[in-house]
Amino acid sequence: MAENISADMDRFKALGHSAFVMGYSGVAGAALVKELSKLKIFKKVVLIGRRALSQDYGPEFEQKVVDYEKLDDHKDVFKDLDVGFCCMGAHSKDVSKEDYVRINKDYVVNSAQIAKEQGCKHFTIITSKGSNKSSFLHALRIKAELEAGLEAINFERLSIFRPAKILQDGKASMILKPVIYAFPTALSVPDETFAKAMINNAVRPIKSSPVEIYENKDIHKLAKDS
Repeated sequence: MAENISADMDRFKALGHSAFVMGYSGVAGAALVKELSKLKIFKKVVLIGRRALSQDYGPEFEQKVVDYEKLDDHKDVFKDLDVGFCCMGAHSKDVSKEDYVRINKDYVVNSAQIAKEQGCKHFTIITSKGSNKSSFLHALRIKAELEAGLEAINFERLSIFRPAKILQDGKASMILKPVIYAFPTALSVPDETFAKAMINNAVRPIKSSPVEIYENKDIHKLAKDS
């Protein structure tokens, strides 16, 4: 499988794709950018956020600052970027329910719609393990609404990743460690593993269905192909 993914990466790189990453300062986004910097499979990567960071990511990377409340003023940021990764979002414990909806659903769907209009063909989104429109948890209902909103945009390809807990630098709390040891692919995924899975999926040819959903165990399997 490693040989297959290497061939897919070579083929993908030769096609000269360009990408954008939203939410590149968070745990998943930072890990993704780190892997993209190593692999250099895109001729251009635009990092989109509410503020620029002082880090130098490499010559193919470009940071763009946007106001998500005024996205129509920033349409050109997405122009001719055919692959999109969205890692942005706020934790439910950190914001009000109204802000959770605005940041995790409205900003993302509005950005995705503009991205498609500007040429995005493949959009990858991180939602959550347990995403369900009938969930008794507000956050999981909103994640399901987000997925539905993105499906309605009708990208040529939509990849939905539903991870459990993403572990920064692969580190888990003392409480979680024995659980992870017993069930390594059920309740968590290291950030590097998650980033590799997203990239491996992006370089693969599209499957029969334009909408792909990857649960936590699937994410681990995708990453092993590298």
